[in-house]
Amino acid sequence: MAGAGPAQVGLGVEYSERLSRLVLLLKTFLGWLYVAIPHGIVLGILSFVALVLHVVAFVIVLFTGKYPRGIYDIMMGYHAWSARVDAYLNLMTDKYPPFALSAPDYPVYVHIEYQEEVSRGTAALRFFLGWLYVGIPHGIALFVLGLIAFAAIVIGWFAILFTGQFPRALFDFVEGTMRWGLRVSAYLYLLNDKYPPFSLKP
Repeated sequence: MAGAGPAQVGLGVEYSERLSRLVLLLKTFLGWLYVAIPHGIVLGILSFVALVLHVVAFVIVLFTGKYPRGIYDIMMGYHAWSARVDAYLNLMTDKYPPFALSAPDYPVYVHIEYQEEVSRGTAALRFFLGWLYVGIPHGIALFVLGLIAFAAIVIGWFAILFTGQFPRALFDFVEGTMRWGLRVSAYLYLLNDKYPPFSLKP
């Protein structure tokens, strides 16, 4: 039931037993042209829209204690779109990410359970002080994890080139880093009342 407790936040990427070497080389040498530029432009616009809607949602939550469903749908779509592009560029899937807020058939699962009722107190704390008690500790952790994940992707690149597979342990680490980042973002955007754990696990 909406509002009964903290929303569940989930992210998963379907593991592929075989990845294309051709797609790998296309991503490496032309990914900036056919992925980063078009999707980057759209996601840049969506990130601005998300920021504006975040302010609007905060005001509504402050007065009503409820998160508007329409804004949730856009926020959910923005996070899902971003995760799909990340997974593709992180070499985790060969399937090109669609230009859509919703893509149920894409091999990346992103879900932030809708939580209608939001705590006004924690919403105010997150809005004004989230950078201090969330952004700094989680930002440091995600920076370190991001460096390790980058190394994992580089190793994965060579593994895919020679074997056609992304080593499962490295894949799981990159997936966990993405999941951690999603939880932090969902908390700061008031989509979830539960403080994000320092964990890579589902």
